[in-house]
Amino acid sequence: MIGMDHENLPVAAPAPNAAPDAAPDADEIARLAARYRAAAGPVMTAVNLLGSQVEKRVEALPDAVKDRIETVVEGALRRVYGLAGRTLGQGAGTAEPGHRSAAVLTGAIGGFGGLPSALAELPVTVTLIFRAIQKIAASYGYDPADPSVRLECLQVFGAGSPLHRDDGVNTSFLGARVAITGPALNRVLATVAPRVSVVLSEKLAAQAVPLLGAVAGAGINYAFLRYYQEMAHVRFGLRRLEDRGHDRAQVLAAFRAAAARPPARP
Repeated sequence: MIGMDHENLPVAAPAPNAAPDAAPDADEIARLAARYRAAAGPVMTAVNLLGSQVEKRVEALPDAVKDRIETVVEGALRRVYGLAGRTLGQGAGTAEPGHRSAAVLTGAIGGFGGLPSALAELPVTVTLIFRAIQKIAASYGYDPADPSVRLECLQVFGAGSPLHRDDGVNTSFLGARVAITGPALNRVLATVAPRVSVVLSEKLAAQAVPLLGAVAGAGINYAFLRYYQEMAHVRFGLRRLEDRGHDRAQVLAAFRAAAARPPARP
C-alpha cells in the first residue's frame, strides 16, 4: 500500500481537550480495524488475478500518457477541493450505494472507448471518490466545507491502491493533521497527486482495451470507490476518537494492533 510522506507538511496542533491517559474505545477500534481489513473486498480478489497483465499494460503506457494522467489528476483534485464543499450538504448520510452505482456507470463509459475515453473519464472518477469521502466525513460530524476537513479528505487518497495489499498494517496514510496555511494545499497536492496518478494508471491500463475495458472499468471503479470509502471511515473514525479526548498515539497504536489481528471466526 502506498503511504504518504508528511515530512514537509505543517502539522496542526492537537485537540485542546485531549486527555493523554484516556483509553481508546475498544469496540470502535475493532469496528474500524474490520473495515480496514475488508476494504479490498471480493471484487478486488478477481481484479488481482489480472495483476501481472495490468502491470505490463502500465509499463506499456507512453510517457506522454503517464504525464497526462498526473496533470489530469492534480487538476481534478484541485478543482474538487475548491468546489465540492460548496455544494455538498451535511446530514444526508453517506449515500454510499448511490456513489457506487455512479462509479460503475462512469467506469463502463470510460472503458467503452479504450484509452482515450478512459483518460477523459479520470476527472469524473476523482470527483466521485472525493465527494464520497466528504460525505463520510460529514457522517462523522465534520463539516465537508471546512478547509481542514477537505485537506484530510485529500489525504485519504494517500491510502494507496486496492490492487496491492501489504502483509503488514500501514497506517501512514492516516498521517498528521495539516495546519491551514497558505501553501498547505499545494504541499498536500504535491504529495498526493503523484501517488494517485500511479494508482489510476493501473485503472487506466485495465480499461485500455475497447469494449472489454467497459467491463473492467465498471468493476474497478466500483472497487476503487468502495476502497476509498472504507479508508475514509477509518481516517475520520479515528479522528473522532481523538476529538473525544483520546490520545492520538494510543488511538493509532490500538488500531494498528487490532488491524493486524486475524478476524474472529464465526
